[in-house]
Amino acid sequence: MDEPAIPEVTADEARTRLEAGALLVDVREEKEWQRARIPGAVFKPMSQLNAWWQELPTDRDVILQCRTGDRSARITAALTTQAGMTNVLNLAGGIIAWHEAGFDVET
Repeated sequence: MDEPAIPEVTADEARTRLEAGALLVDVREEKEWQRARIPGAVFKPMSQLNAWWQELPTDRDVILQCRTGDRSARITAALTTQAGMTNVLNLAGGIIAWHEAGFDVET
């Protein structure tokens, strides 16, 4: 049986959704967050997922991002399949794709 597709957005789609009120959650760890981050992102490290996932809003899009999109994809998959969340999306390519699309990154 095939794994269900992980809902994801490109950097362009993410930016549009953020402008419309989506929440961006950076799931990288502290040292990565300190090095660079997408303006407006909320820091919620993957290592502490069990402590924060239930605080995520259900009334607007939540976009998860990491460095390349791998860790955030795993969390997106878990939240959609195990927690039944329908408003969670992965930023495909992570902060690298965001930066390569020409969007701002804070350092």
